[in-house]
Amino acid sequence: MRLSPIVEFDPGFARMDLPDLRINYDPIDPDQFDRPIVSFCIETNENNDELPLHSHKKGQLLVASHGSVMCRTPGGLWIVPPQGAVWIPAGVLHSNCVSDYGKVYVVFIDPKASMLPSTCCTFTITSLVRELIHRLAVFPPLYPLEGPTSRLGRVLLDELVQMSTEQMYLPISADSRLQHLAASLLNEPGDRSTVEELAARYAMSERTFARLVLKETGMTFGRWRQRLHILVALKRLSAGSSVQAVSLDLGYETPSAFITMFKKTMGKSPRRFLAERSSFLSREPLG
Repeated sequence: MRLSPIVEFDPGFARMDLPDLRINYDPIDPDQFDRPIVSFCIETNENNDELPLHSHKKGQLLVASHGSVMCRTPGGLWIVPPQGAVWIPAGVLHSNCVSDYGKVYVVFIDPKASMLPSTCCTFTITSLVRELIHRLAVFPPLYPLEGPTSRLGRVLLDELVQMSTEQMYLPISADSRLQHLAASLLNEPGDRSTVEELAARYAMSERTFARLVLKETGMTFGRWRQRLHILVALKRLSAGSSVQAVSLDLGYETPSAFITMFKKTMGKSPRRFLAERSSFLSREPLG
């Protein structure tokens, strides 16, 4: 079944030329399903059709089962690694990019049905939440309002509000210079230009550039670029790239230097971080 999305466009932000933000699966319009919560399983291929920024009347939770998902919103980019999920509240413009041959679960939630956050965020999901999402995706989206499937949905809603939040996102402001910089670094994450060199590129003093980044993102440029590297690394590692290849692509002199940065930021090494999450999702869903 192919469903066309109801979309609202933001022409200004849509001009930002970010890499790999494409859709390679049939889009879904969740607003046609009059249920408090519905779940869909989506498996991707290699077809790359453009997906414009759009919004829904319902909130959207994306859970990565295989591969990774990158979500774009006017406020930044969000990465969904294995054992993670990203929450996009109702009405928020967004676009999703699922890695080739990926498998994700998309859960649409009526904002009146659950007190989930009013801003985008990432979650670490539990095994119970994972199994509930998988199970709900087996049933038709227009399930009976009273019955086992409806009760399953209510349990899932109760569990979702208890999930722990993470901040796996890269803040991007409406400033055209920072949008250009973000696009440039996402296309060439190994660019090791200094703050002085980048400031000159945008015809600013080093001090003005540093203040602009801090004001618009809430981070120093060093931390902001490090966050970008973490997101790029998670996306590529989830897709099967080696730690050595990713470290070189990001401009680190040695894999150990990259591992040290990753461990300092995420609390564990890249291999351990992904292994723990992947093993948690390795079992097939119940049913």
